[in-house]
Amino acid sequence: MKLRQKVGYVGLTLAAVGLSLNTLAADPVTPKLTDRLSQLLQQEMRSIQSAMASIHVSMVTGEHERVETKAQQIHDSFIMKQALTEQDKKDLMSAVPEGFVKLDKDFHRLAAGLAEAAKDRDTQKQYELYNEMTGSCIACHNRYVSDRFDGLAEQ
Repeated sequence: MKLRQKVGYVGLTLAAVGLSLNTLAADPVTPKLTDRLSQLLQQEMRSIQSAMASIHVSMVTGEHERVETKAQQIHDSFIMKQALTEQDKKDLMSAVPEGFVKLDKDFHRLAAGLAEAAKDRDTQKQYELYNEMTGSCIACHNRYVSDRFDGLAEQ
């Protein structure tokens, strides 16, 4: 499939995600998090935001190795897993619904796929996975962090 066709397909997929966002709205999880969990999650999100920006630039300049490295860092980041005490894990599981955990796992799975596509030097697949990851971010923020991203609720 040519890039132009794929752009159209991905655009339609993202549009479908956008159309369904309002039906996904749920209670925000932020108020349910302990201060420690909130700080850890924000730290992880800042790290992901930085890596996603770097991946974008690296994809459009054909720097496959950098895409691979950054995508693998996202996959492996799991600050939430690495820094959590047993009590933190209990607090987290009582604060977030199963759908949040599923979106998080899916996002990190997509990052692993992006790293693999970069290793294979497959720019088309990188583009598709990057867009899926972006859609996943939007869906999660709209559904579970709408109190922090009120601009998403307007869609």
